[in-house]
Amino acid sequence: MTEAEETVKAAPDVAALEQEGEIAADYVEGLLDIADLDGDIDMDVEGDRAMVSVVGLKGGDLVGPSGEVLEALQELTRLAVHRQTGERSRLMLDVAGYRERRRAELTKIGTAAAEDVKASGEPKALQPMTPFERKIVHDAVATVGLRSESEGEEPRRFVVILPV
Repeated sequence: MTEAEETVKAAPDVAALEQEGEIAADYVEGLLDIADLDGDIDMDVEGDRAMVSVVGLKGGDLVGPSGEVLEALQELTRLAVHRQTGERSRLMLDVAGYRERRRAELTKIGTAAAEDVKASGEPKALQPMTPFERKIVHDAVATVGLRSESEGEEPRRFVVILPV
């Protein structure tokens, strides 16, 4: 296989991701109607994922403590997409900007913890996190120039930051 063929094969299928987003948006809109909640749906494709956001929603009922309700809604939405497409979905669902705020917070946590490890030379374990949260911390640690790995079993899986 040529390099160009490999690039085409590795490139995300934007049309398929847009279809995932549309299916997910319809599903989430149906949930909002059932719950009698007002919110607008935004769809996008970022990298190799469909992104669906509920905006203009008041209150945190669809986010829950530590994003637990949002995680459950995301899994239900992924299942709805899978049911229609037959393909596993990596769709990301956000409600009222929660994930963006959490991303900024976790980047700060990961950077500060990595700086502590750099200064002390000792590994540091963080609190258990979801896969989404761990990925953000791993990225923040890499930016500082250190390594990190995930340990433990779900739902208690956590990041350990390692010295150089």
